[in-house]
Amino acid sequence: MSQKSRAEIRQGVHSRIRKKVRGTAARPRLAVYRSVNHIYAQIIDDGSGKTLASASTTEKTLGIKSGGNVEGAKGVGKAIAERAKKAGIESVVFDRGGYVYHGRVKALIDATREAGLNKHEADSKPAKEEKQKTDE
Repeated sequence: MSQKSRAEIRQGVHSRIRKKVRGTAARPRLAVYRSVNHIYAQIIDDGSGKTLASASTTEKTLGIKSGGNVEGAKGVGKAIAERAKKAGIESVVFDRGGYVYHGRVKALIDATREAGLNKHEADSKPAKEEKQKTDE
């Protein structure tokens, strides 16, 4: 029996996430894809199967020199949030694509919140952070 590669494991995790996460016209899905050198984000309405907005570090217009770092992910997050607002989208469902919510994926999603997407999530802090503050 052969062992699964890291990519095959991620695909399995992603398929389990996709069973639960669905984008609608009112609240589309923000899908993240991360490669070694770049990061990509798309806002998708799963009901119609259409991409409403997209951004990636491969775009020359964003002026991001390297897409394989946290700064590049923040730039993509800000760009996708601006494009979503221009398309009339205020709230999205985050699809981390099977990746761990850490590093570049976390930076991209946090940047979208700071740029005004999902305002209700930006105001409330996760319970883990609040617990740490009360322990101090």
